Amino acid sequence: MMEKAAELLRIEVGFSEVVSALLVQPPQPRACYVFAHGAGAGMTHASMEAIAAGLAERGIASLRYQFPYMEKGSKRPDPPALAHAAVRAAVTEAARCYPAMPLIAGGKSFGGRMTSQAQASVALPGVRGIAFLGFPLHPAGKPSSDRAKHLAEVKIPMLFLQGTRDALAELSLLKPVVKALGSRATLHLLEAADHSFHVLKSSGRNDRVVLDEALDAFAAWVETIIS
Repeated sequence: MMEKAAELLRIEVGFSEVVSALLVQPPQPRACYVFAHGAGAGMTHASMEAIAAGLAERGIASLRYQFPYMEKGSKRPDPPALAHAAVRAAVTEAARCYPAMPLIAGGKSFGGRMTSQAQASVALPGVRGIAFLGFPLHPAGKPSSDRAKHLAEVKIPMLFLQGTRDALAELSLLKPVVKALGSRATLHLLEAADHSFHVLKSSGRNDRVVLDEALDAFAAWVETIIS
């Protein structure tokens, strides 16, 4: 999957921080995904590029961006206040790029959780829904639902794309969390996939098939909340 040509942008976050962003624009987008990276890899990681390209093929623009720590080459994620400020700055930039277009926010793992925390605190202007590409419900080997408590304060639609082998989201814990959110939440399970949507060869599937399934589900969900 080749990435569509991306436009490099710079975003002022506040706290004297400026971060990089990449805008991928299909010919006639119907929505824009404000797309945050996970804790361990930035916006230029191959998986981020593949997702952005796949969304563009489905008529969805994306603005993926760095958190300040990643921009500096640090391995230690930003404190929540700074991460939330980066989310808000990216949403503001997406609205500047697409002033009349529906916005979807979220991201991979840490990035999705920081987005939902920001939304739970003060609603992100113009954002119609939040899409999680692997919600990190708990650390590996430490099952808990504590990281999901703030989701009760998110009043817009949420999509959870989760692998059934995700070590950071035991299904016995995740399913009740999603059910408690009612009609606002949609859970799409990716059979045999892990937290990175990787599948073992023994599953009879491959990563490309899983990603296509995830992005098809994403695009269908977007259509339901913007139509």
